[in-house]
Amino acid sequence: MRDCAGIFLLTAVLLMVSCSNNGGQSGESITEDHLVQYPGRTFEYRMKFNDLQSKQHAVASCIGLPRPPRDRQDAASMRRQLVEVKTNENYIVDSLTHSVPFLIPSAKRELDNIGAEWADILHRNGLPHYRFYVTSILRTETDIRALQRSGNINSVTQSCHCYGTTFDLAYMRYDKVTRTRDYMHEDNLKLVLGQVLLNHQRAGKIYVKYEWKQSCFHITVRQ
Repeated sequence: MRDCAGIFLLTAVLLMVSCSNNGGQSGESITEDHLVQYPGRTFEYRMKFNDLQSKQHAVASCIGLPRPPRDRQDAASMRRQLVEVKTNENYIVDSLTHSVPFLIPSAKRELDNIGAEWADILHRNGLPHYRFYVTSILRTETDIRALQRSGNINSVTQSCHCYGTTFDLAYMRYDKVTRTRDYMHEDNLKLVLGQVLLNHQRAGKIYVKYEWKQSCFHITVRQ
């Protein structure tokens, strides 16, 4: 009888723990049903962000790596001149299929500054925190050829991405970090990111090209 009572007590405890765990899991689900918006004024992206490839390449080849890396192994040999780019609280490094996550130090600082200003605007306006995606960084000559074979219309041979000065930011994909019922539309988050880039462009820190077919902002640092 004592053994039976012990088994019954143990079963009851396990059931209580299971119910508690299930309750915790159900509590993790939050319905995002409250649309909020950044109140900034919209603008024409193509008009504001039209820094041509020739202009970006001129500064990239001047301040970036002395030459484009031939392949991944060659890029690794240049690591002393580069800084690794990693996912953090403000942006996500996407799964890079045709580039490697390295930039020259000034480009990495600029990317981090863009992320910090992005987070500050969201915070100051009482908006949920999101992360944006970095979709392309340092490309080797091998990466460029592979992109050209795939039919990518923006994969020019003389690419700014080959000098560690340039990165692409997706403008229609974001990752929500804060767990609230508030949510934002992608086009409004695009406005936040666009405003940050416009501020940095006007300050003479970056060149920006709006690439609508690739759904990204193509950015090259200027110093």
